[in-house]
Amino acid sequence: MTASPHAPADPAGLAVVTGAAGDIGQAIARALAETHAGVAVVDLDMAGAEAVAAGIGPRACAFACDVTDPAALAALAGRVAAWGPVRTLVNNAGAARRTSLGATSAADWSADVALNLDAAWYCFDAFHAALAATRGSLVNIASVNGMAVFGHPAYSAAKAGMIHLTRLIAVEYGRAGIRANTVAPGTVATRAWRARQEANPRVMEEAAAHYPLGRVATPEDVAAAVAFLAGPQAAAITGVCLPVDCGLTAGVPGLARTFSQSDDYDRPIAPIALT
Repeated sequence: MTASPHAPADPAGLAVVTGAAGDIGQAIARALAETHAGVAVVDLDMAGAEAVAAGIGPRACAFACDVTDPAALAALAGRVAAWGPVRTLVNNAGAARRTSLGATSAADWSADVALNLDAAWYCFDAFHAALAATRGSLVNIASVNGMAVFGHPAYSAAKAGMIHLTRLIAVEYGRAGIRANTVAPGTVATRAWRARQEANPRVMEEAAAHYPLGRVATPEDVAAAVAFLAGPQAAAITGVCLPVDCGLTAGVPGLARTFSQSDDYDRPIAPIALT
């Protein structure tokens, strides 16, 4: 039977999360385990994936996969299909190599694009039929680096491509009932910052000073945004890029202070008394 164009997503489907052994990935997997029948915890690091799945419990299953390999992803899709229908796919796997264009080699560029852009397409291609069957949801994890320049050029260019890829999927596959959205985190307090913190113990405080909220995001902040976009409250939302960046892409307080020469950007704001 062909599903109605207005049929809701399958509420009992599975979630598939790539890069799920990392801090953000495991937070996403934990959040989606609350609203899905099961979560496929996917990572190149099988031991890490198994640890995350064990922490979630019996509704999680670990899978090892190289997301830059289309054949491996096709095999993964078949294994997950044997477990159950897929309602949500989260392309979270990613990494950045060099900090500047001058330090980036051709091999660095190709590797970052392969992991941060090509893999998102390969993964969707492997799972799009399953998502169409449940009128499911794709959430790509991009970055504010795909929206402005914050270093890591090859990674940033790939994330900008991922944001546009999401729009392409939203427009072309919307008729199949698939919603596609992007979450763009700013700085997130994860293990990826460990080396920088060892070199400069105040790096997170220095980063937070550039954010209107005066803090950086947590993996749970990102996971909450993913859970919202994958859930029924976002049923009419597709093709958007949702920054989870504590206000960074809205503007930088220090720069606003410089341009305006106003001390108001530093002055404490008294709480408003409610009557």
